[in-house]
Amino acid sequence: MDNCYELALEAASFIEKELHGKPVAGIILGSGLGPLAQKIENGVRLKYNDIPNFPQTTVESHEGTLIAGMLGGQYVVALNGRFHYYEGYEHWQIIFPVRVLKLLGVENLLITSAVGGINEAFKPGDLMLISDHISFFAPSPLWGKNIEKFGERFTDMSEVYDRNLRELARTVAMEKGINLREGVYVYTKGPMFETPAEIRALKILGADAVGMSTVPEAIAAKHAGMKVLGISCITNMAAGLQGQLSHKEVIMTAKKVENQFTALITGIFESWK
Repeated sequence: MDNCYELALEAASFIEKELHGKPVAGIILGSGLGPLAQKIENGVRLKYNDIPNFPQTTVESHEGTLIAGMLGGQYVVALNGRFHYYEGYEHWQIIFPVRVLKLLGVENLLITSAVGGINEAFKPGDLMLISDHISFFAPSPLWGKNIEKFGERFTDMSEVYDRNLRELARTVAMEKGINLREGVYVYTKGPMFETPAEIRALKILGADAVGMSTVPEAIAAKHAGMKVLGISCITNMAAGLQGQLSHKEVIMTAKKVENQFTALITGIFESWK
């Protein structure tokens, strides 16, 4: 959309009036991972439908609230609820909150998600550090006229997920005794789960986990010059590697690892330099 910058600027200006400082980082919370937002102290809470131009969440477990406050001794802005291509949104709308965070001065973005495991060494309940992604199967979030105020036309994707932030996550996981997996995330459009044949093909391509989010946001953040850290919860094994799949199972598994997930994310911010 040609006036995306102006719309994002209006949203950022509205939010900025409610903040109590400059955020060190932004956090996007995936399916079932919203309870982390309750750990944010002295938080300002804004419903998405009160923020100018913000899309509205339609997925169960995505609350649709922006929270700004202290986590692990750092001032952060968390988005409890995200937007997906399968909801009917255009990609410029999916990445709209990332661009708003950029205009708020956020330079580091932590993206979380619930995913299906493809790597058979993984199991439901594992946490996975995203090392890279595959995104052949959906339109680019940067499609259309480039907005130079966010970033240049052709964005280098050699290192989307910042190596220093990944090393920090590994160190914190080791200190807390958390078995943090690492792998490649593949983005599919959804909302249907993938077929066993698709999973076999994705495994050949080098994917370790599959999901319906994260990648558009990571691309937009990289385009805008932000440092990205991606952490996924393996909530189920992908099609053909277990029985039938359901969104209810995704939420239940995420709930079981809530304490471990919260400890890891809080620990990362406690160690933030």
